[in-house]
Amino acid sequence: MVMFNRALALFAIWTTAVLIWKHKQEEKAVIEANVKLAAVNNELEAFAYSVSHDLRAPLRSADGFSKALLEDYSDKLGDMGKDYIFRIRSACQRMGNLIDDLLTLSRVTRSRMERKEVDISALSREVAEDIRSRNAGRDVEFIIQDGLRAHCDEGMLRVVLENLMGNAWKFTGFRGRAVIELGIMNTNGVPAFFVRDNGAGFDMAYANKLFGAFQRLHGAREFEGTGIGLATVQRIINKHGGHVWGEGKIDEGATFYFTINQRRGNRACYI
Repeated sequence: MVMFNRALALFAIWTTAVLIWKHKQEEKAVIEANVKLAAVNNELEAFAYSVSHDLRAPLRSADGFSKALLEDYSDKLGDMGKDYIFRIRSACQRMGNLIDDLLTLSRVTRSRMERKEVDISALSREVAEDIRSRNAGRDVEFIIQDGLRAHCDEGMLRVVLENLMGNAWKFTGFRGRAVIELGIMNTNGVPAFFVRDNGAGFDMAYANKLFGAFQRLHGAREFEGTGIGLATVQRIINKHGGHVWGEGKIDEGATFYFTINQRRGNRACYI
């Protein structure tokens, strides 16, 4: 019996030692993986900066010389020549916007979240005023529900609101009286924020394309844009453990919903 107890004790010690060794190996593997991930992220950041700089330089040159042509040789270009120059400048500006949007998407993917209690109502009003100040001259009513709060990364949620509310502003451009609403409602028992407008809407048959990068449900001549905004929104909401989706009807507006997983201790809730 004594020998059995000793053997059992030795087995327990050996088992514990093996478990400790495995745990240390796993910790080492995690540390090595984090170091490699940090190195990859640094390389991606350097690459993104390089691409941004290298692409912007020729764009600035093309746009600058085109502007100079219009200013210095306007009388010699003729209407068709001026139209060509305007097209070149417009393409340069669209490419610049695309670079900005791609860099935003890249930063969202790499950024670390810093959650805190955020007043979503106040943040939405700031975004609304910023959109209005950059696009004066339109009759647009913003209806923003009071008391909206969430435990989230404020900077990332600002990007979400800028994209969703900016889209609502854009797609209501043909309305004499545009209305953009932000609030919260229960969807299948889960509270979700929503941004609703009375704009162009979309065909639900193509809803699966909404959040794909470079996917557009409206022609570039109808509404400007790069097709990156909703892809960025989806990545941010995914990082918050939530879900985003859209509903719409042609010429009757659209509503975009998103949830945020807000963990409190061992309890998770969505808002």
